[in-house]
Amino acid sequence: MEERSAPTPKERTAMSSTNQVQPARHSCVVGLQWGDEGKGKIVDVLSAGADVVVRYQGGANAGHTVQVEDKEYIFHLVPSGILDEDTICVIGNGVVIDPRALIGELDEIRAGGLEHEENILVSDRAHVVLPYHSALDEAKESAGGDGKIGTTLRGIGPCYTDKSSRVGIRMAEFVDPVRFKERLVRLAALKNRELESLHGREPIDPEAVFEEYSAYAERLRPRVCDVTGYLHQRDAGGARILFEGAQGALLDIDMGTYPYVTSSNTSFLGLGPGTGFSARKVGRVFGITKAYATRVGEGPFPSEMDDEAGESLRQVGGEFGATTGRPRRCGWLDIVALRRAIQFGDVDAMVVTKLDVLDHLDEIKVAVSYTVDGVETDQFPAFTDCAIIPQYRSFPGWRESTTGCRSFAELPEKAREYLQFVADAAGCPIAIVSVGKERSQIVNLDPWLEPGVAMEGA
Repeated sequence: MEERSAPTPKERTAMSSTNQVQPARHSCVVGLQWGDEGKGKIVDVLSAGADVVVRYQGGANAGHTVQVEDKEYIFHLVPSGILDEDTICVIGNGVVIDPRALIGELDEIRAGGLEHEENILVSDRAHVVLPYHSALDEAKESAGGDGKIGTTLRGIGPCYTDKSSRVGIRMAEFVDPVRFKERLVRLAALKNRELESLHGREPIDPEAVFEEYSAYAERLRPRVCDVTGYLHQRDAGGARILFEGAQGALLDIDMGTYPYVTSSNTSFLGLGPGTGFSARKVGRVFGITKAYATRVGEGPFPSEMDDEAGESLRQVGGEFGATTGRPRRCGWLDIVALRRAIQFGDVDAMVVTKLDVLDHLDEIKVAVSYTVDGVETDQFPAFTDCAIIPQYRSFPGWRESTTGCRSFAELPEKAREYLQFVADAAGCPIAIVSVGKERSQIVNLDPWLEPGVAMEGA
């Protein structure tokens, strides 16, 4: 099937406004697995119908990749909507911001030909990641042994710890030289005692940090504002707002595979506290899942494949972290975990990405239940140290390319049957299917593929 060229911004806006994908004024995109589900691409597609795109949690440990024709963009802190020069991109108060990383990302964006840095707004209530956070992160992970979490060592957890302990530095203080220096000197003394006494590490020089980071503060100062007030103002004016989570729902600090989780509410649950904007105003929540599953770092992964099939998914799917470059662990789609994420994330419809990665397989499996300590269950366990054996259902592969498909009817029959099963088993409609890295490789389902209702052409 022949490849199609990427749609123009006007065509993308028309596609979004006429399709059922975004019928509500405000929408949210969240991951339904352990991250890396393809949220960046979907936010890019949906941002054509949005005036404002908001990131509400996480830090520079996130990596959102968007492919536009032959050019690849990777975003860590900046929302993926930055590719549209008419879209305002907001970094909410629930995000922890590494100023050095953010400045580096802004420089990369500018080098990539995107000259609208003024479209980025940063919450004055967002907390700041500083060098002592990264040093503590690395020291604690090194001391963890078999119990290490597998963090990205970017200081995210220690920064959220300071936030909860009420000793953090927020962007409001960071861009105020007097307040920043006073708090930095006082806090560095506390952190240095911990680094030296508990971990045997070199102390952080607060004067050197102040000198380096003051330059970052100078550049970021015009971007820092009360974004909560801004969002409410834009809402009152009729603007369309799209919210994006950073990591996947199964890494949620409260609902994920604790303790192998990140330090924030990664699901729809984090939107309100992460922005100061009411989640009740958000009309649609789209949950992103790969057609299979991946995970980076430590922690349980019931459907993981440590075999040739798993390695083939890694190579064909390019499963290497956008932030760390680490190879991702690969496995079959897990319906038990997926249903759980849909449930607590209040998801209206799924987006299934990387369907094309399965094109070469003779057999495809889906985990439909677990045997946990000898007892079969369809519920997701709270403990991560129990013996979980997934029970699978097998499907024949379709063995033909899906990368050129742009409608449900164009997909191979066995691929359509697979998607229908996923919708049925998860109990959630499918709104979009992604069949390649490029932004044009999208199958919009209008109407949505509903559970228990076979679509025409299926």
